[in-house]
Amino acid sequence: MRSKALLSLALAAGFALPAGEATTAQAARSRTPKAGETAVTVDYGIMLAGVPIGTAQVTGSVDGPRYTMDVSARLTGLVGAITGGYGSGRASGTVAGKPVPAAFALASHSASASITVRMAMARGNVVASDIAPPLVSDPERVTVSEVHKRGIIDPVSALMMPAQGRGELIDPQNCNRTIPVFDGASRFNVVLSYGETRSVQKPGYAGPILVCNARYQPIAGHRPDRPGVRFMEENTDMSVWLAPVEGARVLLPLRIAVRTQLGLNIIEATRWSQTGQAAPSAQAPQGGQTGAEAGAQAAAQAPAPSTDGR
Repeated sequence: MRSKALLSLALAAGFALPAGEATTAQAARSRTPKAGETAVTVDYGIMLAGVPIGTAQVTGSVDGPRYTMDVSARLTGLVGAITGGYGSGRASGTVAGKPVPAAFALASHSASASITVRMAMARGNVVASDIAPPLVSDPERVTVSEVHKRGIIDPVSALMMPAQGRGELIDPQNCNRTIPVFDGASRFNVVLSYGETRSVQKPGYAGPILVCNARYQPIAGHRPDRPGVRFMEENTDMSVWLAPVEGARVLLPLRIAVRTQLGLNIIEATRWSQTGQAAPSAQAPQGGQTGAEAGAQAAAQAPAPSTDGR
């Protein structure tokens, strides 16, 4: 599975953002949300085999049934100096029991190649798409048919996981789902299942999260005989931590861990900030509580709201 697909599984979007394009997510953090809108920005650090290799950011906005998601990442340090890896992704659409994307765009760049992907969708079906440069025909690839472009979720929208039913956001059932991802070139499922519930403390967030186990199921567009594809298909060392977004009845990843052939790839939140409807209060802790204790109490009382060788 190629590097873009790995990040689709892990961060669900491609490697990262050009420095000039980072302003989109940064502006979203600072702007004032509209009435009824909930906005959240999560900064991440990326590590591979215990070595920091990059940073990422996810910014999401939910306004009634409509959502917008922006994802960015950049390789840093020696890896970044060698590969020059960066890019960005954006998706928008409506959300109910699952995201129903209307538009998706991804741009990723490295020292050796640049790729852009654009898709337009209607009711979860791809109606137009473009990849530049075009994919090279390869008889080893499983053919992507029109059937594989129906009822799909793009990699960026896949990061946002709506609550299933009317229960609590940290109901274990919110882990149990199959995400049908199409990234413009390949179709695969990310299958999540409940692992455990635990409490965590991060800058900007303290409270319960769901730990979901993850599996990768290739459907089309991949090379089934490639070692990287077989490795990921058999990989059981993958997980995602989901944190509730108060007021929006959705969950976002706080941590993603994927075992790769080079070691464990971890994408973990370093800061969580939320504005708008049901945003956590910024008031100082009372009664001698520490900030972490106050944050945990507030969270507990809050309303339930590719390395396949491409």
